[in-house]
Amino acid sequence: MELTYHSINNIRTMEIIDINSGAKLGYMRDFKIDVINSKIISIIIPSQKISWFGKNNDIEIPWEKIKKIGVDVILVDGEEYFIDKP
Repeated sequence: MELTYHSINNIRTMEIIDINSGAKLGYMRDFKIDVINSKIISIIIPSQKISWFGKNNDIEIPWEKIKKIGVDVILVDGEEYFIDKP
């Protein structure tokens, strides 16, 4: 398996796509890091929906849900995070 390295600035410019629906989810806003073990815990995506008080509810996707980081996209298994309800 070939190892590929990406800078944080490069990852932040990659579009995040759900592998289940093919929906474009946006771009990474931030991420959480376990500084003791030097691991990324999750990425944070801004929510498309705005709550009653004008506050955005960010969506946190665990690192284990990231399936592939490509050249210009990040593929995630976001089925339980992005279910569209009528």
